[in-house]
Amino acid sequence: MQVLQAYKPFEIQEIELAVWKQRPVKNNFFELVLIQHGKGTQCINYNFYDYEQGSLFLLPPLKCHSFQIEKPTKFVFLKFTADFFNANGRAATSQSEWFKEAAYILSNYNQLPGDIIHNELDRQHIFSLIDLILKENSNYQSSSPALIKSLMSCVLEILLRNIKQSAAYEVAINVEKDDRVTKLLTYINENINQSQLLKVENLAKTFLLSPTYLSEFFRKKVKMSLREYIIKSKLKLVEIRLLNSDYTLTEIAAELSFTDVSHLSKTFKRYTGMSIRAFKKQGEYQLLKRGVC
Repeated sequence: MQVLQAYKPFEIQEIELAVWKQRPVKNNFFELVLIQHGKGTQCINYNFYDYEQGSLFLLPPLKCHSFQIEKPTKFVFLKFTADFFNANGRAATSQSEWFKEAAYILSNYNQLPGDIIHNELDRQHIFSLIDLILKENSNYQSSSPALIKSLMSCVLEILLRNIKQSAAYEVAINVEKDDRVTKLLTYINENINQSQLLKVENLAKTFLLSPTYLSEFFRKKVKMSLREYIIKSKLKLVEIRLLNSDYTLTEIAAELSFTDVSHLSKTFKRYTGMSIRAFKKQGEYQLLKRGVC
């Protein structure tokens, strides 16, 4: 086993295994896994997907995932950690945007097994980026952190693009296949911090539907009201910020258009069943959990 410890914002690990060993799980944003060689099956929540050389996966922040190894397998794990998004990393606007995109991935990725990349050119891009990251990490210099940050940012952009364009996007779950639904939910999640754009009147105008029909259409297709979906989408982002950043409650409330901290706290407790203080102490996602074994 070879473990490569990068600088704080990311953890880089190369492991060759004949038998899978359960790894410790933390509430990181997510973890990208590249299969350098080998063969077997990925399992998440009793869902299975065969893997082979070149497969790329995202691991959810759940304990219920594993790999059943058929042929000895070399894994490369790139773990996105919280440190990158704290005060020092958030000073630059670009890092703030980086955080938002990482949060978008985690809050909308469906956490089912399967290869995350469906565009072969993008797959080659990620192979090249990971190769550069591993080489830079092995030949660490004072300038390495900035370069690795840049490379990881490119990886993130490619992941985001593929998630939006594939069944890995959460809106595909339990929703009748309908391009209008996918476009509507994508629009909502991309504009989740802009309350004016999420009003039913604006959504109806944007998607050329009447407000009444849009509300009924949404409830029928998504199995919940538009208001409930928007609130839950916001609270997933609240969970991510509470566990993975140093944003204050005032900042979170303002960014996600809650009236104030009191409104945020009451809404959070109503939908998660616990106070924000208890949630942070427990340190485990609630709304972001997609299921248990």
